[in-house]
Amino acid sequence: MRIGFVVYGDLETRTGGFRYDRRLIAGLRERGDRVDVISLPWRRYPRGLFDGLSARLADRLDGPFDVLLEDELAHPSLVGLNRRLRARSDVPIVSVVHHLRCSEARSSPARWCSRAVEQRYLDALDGAICNSESTRTTVERLAGPALQTTVAPPAGDRFDPAIDAREIERRAREPGPLRTVFVGSIVQRKGLDSLIAGLSRLPGDSWTLRVVGSPDADPGYARGVRRQVARLGLGSRVFFAGELADAALADALRASHVLAVPSTHEGFGIAYLEGMGFGLPALASAAGGAREIVDHGETGYLLRPNAPAEIARALRTLATDRGHLARMGGGARERFERQPGWAESTARVRRFLERVVDDATTGNATPGGADAVDGRNGSGPSGTDTDGRGGTDPGETSDTDPGESRADPGVDDGAGVDGKGQERGGGRRVGL
Repeated sequence: MRIGFVVYGDLETRTGGFRYDRRLIAGLRERGDRVDVISLPWRRYPRGLFDGLSARLADRLDGPFDVLLEDELAHPSLVGLNRRLRARSDVPIVSVVHHLRCSEARSSPARWCSRAVEQRYLDALDGAICNSESTRTTVERLAGPALQTTVAPPAGDRFDPAIDAREIERRAREPGPLRTVFVGSIVQRKGLDSLIAGLSRLPGDSWTLRVVGSPDADPGYARGVRRQVARLGLGSRVFFAGELADAALADALRASHVLAVPSTHEGFGIAYLEGMGFGLPALASAAGGAREIVDHGETGYLLRPNAPAEIARALRTLATDRGHLARMGGGARERFERQPGWAESTARVRRFLERVVDDATTGNATPGGADAVDGRNGSGPSGTDTDGRGGTDPGETSDTDPGESRADPGVDDGAGVDGKGQERGGGRRVGL
């Protein structure tokens, strides 16, 4: 197949969502497909909506493709462009959905607006590839039962952890503070401020925190976090490492006890899975797809958004009960080993695309409308992404707004799954 793959900005951006896109593209190319990457200018929301008026951008998308894949992050620009394409091309359009913007809570008018835009975007699709059952359920609730969907969870095999149960046990029982690591873009959705607030409630000699991630997506928020650290007098215990190359990040994970990213929402949370590969329990968001890989109290903790008291309780337990830390670390490693690999997920995507293209060619489908094929994706509990794109600090604006915002713990994240990753609810699902 010849595939167009549309993204915002630079495909090499170092976030979980873009890493997912890169691995998917590489896997498709390994199977003999030609994949042409089409990069759209990254617009501040909602400025991207005006891209729908651009004939030049529409021409870029109207290539000799068998199918057009789109990262849903670019939906503000694509919602209008796709409708222009529909008027002149029969090429099916499939979205890669890491998480929906409207899954994040925000002010009611902003949430209504993003929901309306994303619903209109989904209405023009022939299919959606989701990174978790949670993400698929939110897509189906918004798009309705006509849209074909499948789940292709990411793998956490970016590294070769080379760690066993004995090493996890030894590390957990080492004397000294609980070595906590945060990995992700320093944006509000990732909850770094809540993590620091929670840690500040613990005795000063019981923990350290290493922050690994770029501050560039939301400089205002990143500056606010540094001011928070200074105000709380935590400068000797919180270390900002910046963005690390893979080898240095692997060293940081191997040297840590727990990965803590208490996001307000994660479509999947690939960082959790990568940390689990090193035997790190995950302190994770209960909102979204993390529940599909994190078993609360066994391989980590699922916490409500913006809950420093819950964060403090969880980390206090791990700091004071090193036997429990060791058991959770071993369980995390075992869960990591059960995760499907990229080869399996890419093969699932390839079969899904073949079905969508076949339906479009034979006339069995309208946008979003081939016959349903019931069934699970067959992967078992899947999980994580999301990615660290965007966010804005109250009172400050970002020079670059990749389109995230602070979430509200009272919002229904639309997961549609229980804590074990089992399905609830309908939708026209393709079991592949």
